[in-house]
Amino acid sequence: MTTSAPRRAGHLRPAVTELRLSAFKSHRGATFRLGPLTLLTGRSGTGKSSALEGLAALGKLASGAELAEVFDAGVRGGAAACVPQGLPPDAEGRRGFRLGCTVNGPMGPVRLDVAVQAEPTLRIVGERLIGAGRTLLTTALRDPSRPTVQAAWHTAGDVPVTRAPLPDNVLATALLPLRVSGRTDGQRQVLAAAEQLVVALRGVFTVAPRPELMRAPVVPGDGRLRAACDNLSAVLARTEGECVTRHAALVNAVREVCAPPVEGLTVLPAFLPSPRDGLAPLDAVIAAVDRGSLGVVPVDRLGDGELRFVALALVLLTGPGVLDVDTTTELLPAGQVLTVLADGFDVGLDRRQVRELLRLARVAAARGHIRLIGTLQDAECAEGSAGVTLARLGVKRRVPAQDTGEGCSAGEGGDPGAGGSAAGAAGGSGAGSDGAGGAPGADGGAELGGFALGDDPEPEDDLVPGGAFGPGEAPAPGAGIPEGDEPVGGAGARGEAGGSDGVDQAG
Repeated sequence: MTTSAPRRAGHLRPAVTELRLSAFKSHRGATFRLGPLTLLTGRSGTGKSSALEGLAALGKLASGAELAEVFDAGVRGGAAACVPQGLPPDAEGRRGFRLGCTVNGPMGPVRLDVAVQAEPTLRIVGERLIGAGRTLLTTALRDPSRPTVQAAWHTAGDVPVTRAPLPDNVLATALLPLRVSGRTDGQRQVLAAAEQLVVALRGVFTVAPRPELMRAPVVPGDGRLRAACDNLSAVLARTEGECVTRHAALVNAVREVCAPPVEGLTVLPAFLPSPRDGLAPLDAVIAAVDRGSLGVVPVDRLGDGELRFVALALVLLTGPGVLDVDTTTELLPAGQVLTVLADGFDVGLDRRQVRELLRLARVAAARGHIRLIGTLQDAECAEGSAGVTLARLGVKRRVPAQDTGEGCSAGEGGDPGAGGSAAGAAGGSGAGSDGAGGAPGADGGAELGGFALGDDPEPEDDLVPGGAFGPGEAPAPGAGIPEGDEPVGGAGARGEAGGSDGVDQAG
């Protein structure tokens, strides 16, 4: 067997390679090109954490979560805080935000862009999926009184496009496998693009270790590590018995950078109070460090930095079966890539510990299983580390990737870094717009707070003006999606309400 096959297989695993924050929190026209190991650094307030929040939100949307769960409950400040500061409402009082990403995989690059209205009602008002050189899906809000958007997806059968209403509170791309039959080549192309994007985004796992919660005993059997790592002890009990090789690698990493001596990591029996009076205490376990002649020390005696290191190392050494991440069940774990988001990656750690974690991440990334995106307070921790893409937010200069061949660009508010769009003010100039009352891709009308999708028509696009959705089928006044601060590619048109595949198709 040659060594090239694993590399090809790893390359074909869907992975998020670009994050776009066209209008999201402090970012305007920001583009982040993501390598296997990408670290964001910069002054406080430059949007490092916001970038990770944007990608985490896309991951939840791809899992089928509703907008309120994703943004109101899952983002600091809620959906209203996602609207860039100072962005004025349109004539109808609407404001919102725009974000997207690109996923590379077997189909090549697949691009998703989403426009979300935050005020006065939280809803998706535009979505575009592009792959294989054409626009495969577009959605648009046509009737604000209805909780739906008008969707149009590529068919390439007897009729070129299928149109149907879809809910405006979930990602349409995540619904495509339930709505597209896959009978034609065009439908299969749409399904392949949607699957590639959803598989990559559902593999996004946010880790935020909380040492104060990791010191308590936990009930055994709770063996999937949660974001806060509060069930660390139960997961270590599982890895010690089931994942001998990875557990040994974790012990070696802890031995390398934590206070000696470290002979092993194990768990001790413990008890938890019964939830009801009169019942016996619950059996529990607590993780411990075997310090050789000094005895076995429970983790409740470890410092915050040591606990954070153990938790982050465990994340980088495991996979979907151990982390509490909602990956797709249609692919084996070996065919998926986890994207770990670690805000404050170096908090509480010394430089040796940070560099050891980067080494573990580099090994995992080389195997094609894990990609790491984190934020750093101390950029010197990562400088000179092989394989790390270091992006300095708020700095108007190119930061070359180190040993990866991949660049990174980022914007701070209206001041994007190298490679980012130079857009600034709300509703900046783009290449055409889906105008209110005009033909999709033609000159737009009223703005929707400057946050909706722009246009960059593809040459072989069935959804561009003159194709299935021509000027005579343009959105009604006030329902269009005008240009944002950067063109996002692929003209999208909006059709009349119709059915799903095989029901009410229209050309």
